[in-house]
Amino acid sequence: MSTEANSTSSAAVSSGAVSSAEFEPVTPPDRDVRALADARQLDLTKPAGSLGRLEALAGWASACQGVCPPHAFARPRVVVFAGDHGIARNGVSAYPPEVTAQMVANFLGGGAAVNVLAEVAGASVRVVDIAVEVDTDPAVSNYKVRRSSGSIDREDAMTHEETLQAIAAGRAIADEEIDGGADLLIAGDMGIGNTTPATVLIAALTDTEPVAAVGRGTGIDDAGWIRKTAAIRDALRRARPHVRDTVALLRTVSGADLAAMAGFLAQAASRRTPVILDGVVVTAAAMAADELAFGAREWWVAGHRSTEPAHTIALTRMGLTPIVEFDMRLGEGSGAVTALPILQGAVAVLAKMATFSEAGVSTEGSKQADEPEAIDLTKTDTAD
Repeated sequence: MSTEANSTSSAAVSSGAVSSAEFEPVTPPDRDVRALADARQLDLTKPAGSLGRLEALAGWASACQGVCPPHAFARPRVVVFAGDHGIARNGVSAYPPEVTAQMVANFLGGGAAVNVLAEVAGASVRVVDIAVEVDTDPAVSNYKVRRSSGSIDREDAMTHEETLQAIAAGRAIADEEIDGGADLLIAGDMGIGNTTPATVLIAALTDTEPVAAVGRGTGIDDAGWIRKTAAIRDALRRARPHVRDTVALLRTVSGADLAAMAGFLAQAASRRTPVILDGVVVTAAAMAADELAFGAREWWVAGHRSTEPAHTIALTRMGLTPIVEFDMRLGEGSGAVTALPILQGAVAVLAKMATFSEAGVSTEGSKQADEPEAIDLTKTDTAD
């Protein structure tokens, strides 16, 4: 597991040298290559459309890579963003805030679920402390913005300057990973109470009432759900005046870890690097990232659908259909790495499966159904 951080980049971010959250409009994946991929699918030794969404995933990967047939992703990389949240002191989680720092150590030791799943999927894991309440290993805290966040039901999560610093940190981390050879990125999250600000962001950006969006997070009981709903209701009142100003919204009701994830995801799209999104926290950050860098969502696929109601709301708004639905709610990037082998399989089929002519399989006289309409992974029937 790599824990290095670029000291020059982190120093620049910490000193405020990067003071803007502006991103250029994102160049979409190559549509001409996507058309070539779709055409190749029709020539493979199978009935047209018979592999369902695997065909669409392969076409997306090919368009992102800009080549057909595509190649296997050689260096998938998971970056887990860790941060504490002041709202966790209000009893909105089944676990105490101290667990965040303990889990950072667990990631470093290779003992977390995402470490195990990533190893199976052929990905490597990095953890970064963006806003953990206590000191962590210096190897992971070069980009630390602050300790924890304000309790968002009554105060801002952070200052304007800290918000910009967090976005810049995520941006710099994405650059480090891509410059280091990562060809597929996954953002993971670790922070007790972080589904509360994530739900607030999603509810604010989709104009959803708290009771429709609030889930059980780490497994809270009914009393905890009531406390969480009240906290989200109060935070939403503070969030709604800022829905058209993404930086102000992040400042008010997110946290430095979510803001850093937003910068990370926006920069990945700007750098034409595909991403598998994880659960509700990462997807909340993705909604903000798509506001910061228009068109970023075309570089993402949804790894899974978590059990959090807000996650379905966010996926629907962004028009993303999850690859797997396993009732997961852990975070860490675990759902995304679970989906990674399926994406790799889709790529392998398009790249390695024989065509009719190569296999000597005749199509003469066959009566295949009309060519199926290509599936657009960025749209669903329920998307706004």
